[in-house]
Amino acid sequence: MYKWPVPFAVRTTRADETPAALRSSSVKQAVDLGDTLEMEPTFLVVLAALVVSRALACGDDPSSSSFNATGIVCRLTKAGALVLNEQTAQVIQTAFRHADYPDIKGEKSMNFLGKIAYGLTNIHINDLSIEDSKVNFKEDDAIDIEIHNVSASFQGTLSYGYVGAWLLKLVHSIDFEIASSIDFQIDTKLVCENGQMVVHTSNCYLTFHELTLHLQGDKDPGWLKQLFTNFISFTLKLVLKNQVCKEINFLSQLLADFIMGTATNFLQDGDIGMDISLTAHPVINANYLQSHHKGLLLYKNHSGTSQKSTFAPSLLSESRMLYFWFSDHVLNSLALAAFLDGRLEMTLAGEELQRMLESEELKAHHGILQEIFQGSSYNDSVAKVWSLDAPRISLHPQGTVVESSVAVELSISPLGKGPSAVLYFEKDVTVTIQASYEQKKLVLHLSHATIEPRTVKSSPEIDVDDEALGHFLEKIISVAGIPEVISRLEPVLTSLMDSKGLYLFEIKDPEIVTEKGYFIIQLDFAFPHSLLIDFLKTAL
Repeated sequence: MYKWPVPFAVRTTRADETPAALRSSSVKQAVDLGDTLEMEPTFLVVLAALVVSRALACGDDPSSSSFNATGIVCRLTKAGALVLNEQTAQVIQTAFRHADYPDIKGEKSMNFLGKIAYGLTNIHINDLSIEDSKVNFKEDDAIDIEIHNVSASFQGTLSYGYVGAWLLKLVHSIDFEIASSIDFQIDTKLVCENGQMVVHTSNCYLTFHELTLHLQGDKDPGWLKQLFTNFISFTLKLVLKNQVCKEINFLSQLLADFIMGTATNFLQDGDIGMDISLTAHPVINANYLQSHHKGLLLYKNHSGTSQKSTFAPSLLSESRMLYFWFSDHVLNSLALAAFLDGRLEMTLAGEELQRMLESEELKAHHGILQEIFQGSSYNDSVAKVWSLDAPRISLHPQGTVVESSVAVELSISPLGKGPSAVLYFEKDVTVTIQASYEQKKLVLHLSHATIEPRTVKSSPEIDVDDEALGHFLEKIISVAGIPEVISRLEPVLTSLMDSKGLYLFEIKDPEIVTEKGYFIIQLDFAFPHSLLIDFLKTAL
């Protein structure tokens, strides 16, 4: 039986309304001009603003006491935002093509003709292209997004009729196409309202370079085209100005929930979770977007307690795309939860036990092994290893130092008899670990270990000098026990991270840097386009 993580569990080293779908207004409805026009061209251009924002609760400004309780910090630099912005064009096109546009109806008074009733139906995007998009962080805590030369072709059916003095009504229908070229500029702000992170895109500007109406493919001017061109142009400008900006804000909030949920899930396994609520408003300046999170343990009835943070903005640089800062308090909380959850246990038996005890480094102690096993087979033997208390983790420039009190019990089942404990001992073990992430795998390197004796108990049949037995047990832990734990941790932790979707990301040159009291993960990345498309498919 094996439960993760095992005794020397470590991490790091040096080196109000949430819809089930995106406003699923697939049922068209007719509206009058001047009503709120429901449409679906949603944009993903605020993704860069959302990767490190949105939380269940928000604190005060960075000088407040809540900010001092920060356990996790995330910094997305301008370079990282530009990578995310590369996905904007195709995502916008995907959103446009999944959109349903409402029918529009109304009446217009004309001299000599009386009233003309009209209706625009079956409005849809026929073609869309985007020339360029840019994102900039502004010093006034806003993200400026510019989208240039959005060329969109709308198609639909124009129905119109004349209502004369004798209420004579003639109805005609004609297909139309509208060619448009638009520039967008959106200033996005992240604020805390009612304990939640809210995205505001109130400053949303549209510039129209072209808005041309074609009727049934006829490019020549006619009285009907002249009659409706200005009216339809005005209507579409109103729609694009009012509704597109609403949709940008709506999708931003929905995407924020999606990203926050993904981050929360990444830091959760079984009953163990982490409260990553914000401790302060996000910080946005010309070079980066930065968020501060509690990093408090959530485990059954146990709630983590905050400690004064040692974070300072100067601890993170701006040369990489993405940074994560963790205090050692976060790691100690996770180690405590693993202990309380009964995960710091390991069982060895049969060939696994034999391979460990008959390694090359232990050949000189073969006689002691024979004395302990008294001729019994490894298949009849079980070694149980567990932590006596929660490991204590401290971070230093040399690596992650883990102190753990460990107990080991060896039981043997002689032929025809039940299991009997022949050896029990306790040791205080301190290890220094350095970690790296290479080829999508977590690698743990043991750089130093010290072992201190606590208790040794053996059956009377074991005739070995206490000093020799103590030396042998220390040797087992150093050359076999610790490496065995590390060899199990690496694939288990890698598998856990993969189960959260980490393998989907192209992570470039990741570094894990430990300093006194904290560690930093810094990396460059290529964002998986498929992840955004999957989100849109789910939302739309």
